[in-house]
Amino acid sequence: MKRTIIAAACVLLAGPALAQSLGEKTGVNSALGVAPTTADFVKEVAVSDMFEMQSSKLAEQKGNAQEKSFAHQMVTDHTKTSSELKSLVGAGKVQATLPTALDSSHQSKLDKLNDATGKDFSSDYDSYQVSAHKDAVALFERYANGGDNAALKDWAGKTLPALRHHLDMAEELGKAPSVGQSK
Repeated sequence: MKRTIIAAACVLLAGPALAQSLGEKTGVNSALGVAPTTADFVKEVAVSDMFEMQSSKLAEQKGNAQEKSFAHQMVTDHTKTSSELKSLVGAGKVQATLPTALDSSHQSKLDKLNDATGKDFSSDYDSYQVSAHKDAVALFERYANGGDNAALKDWAGKTLPALRHHLDMAEELGKAPSVGQSK
């Protein structure tokens, strides 16, 4: 009986630790509301910024008028957050490694956008933007509330209002009639 109780206690106590070690990829941390590790947070933010900038540069060329305007704002804002993150890491305030390329999931989305045109491009770009910004808001909220690096936690909290605004704007993509939509 004692062994069963001890084993059950170990499983219960190990749960949160295991959830954190699974990383952000599985979505377990998000579902449990667990703050990501600093390394996971930095990696996810850097990859997200790269995807936002690269996909939005495509939208500046291929999107409709509404998407081009949104995309320009995304390139500007995500270039800024990317620079801020690099400064935090470069100054030694954050101990983490910045990725230099997209992960396979984001790369396949970018490839799909690269090959798409007209309404197919718009549909994919718009849905990717909503999804990416929902994920970013959740990621930044979790780190701002429970992250383990004070400087990064502060930066996450200060960045959240802009990300929430981006999400609001992304959710409006495709709702308003657009002028000059490319076919």
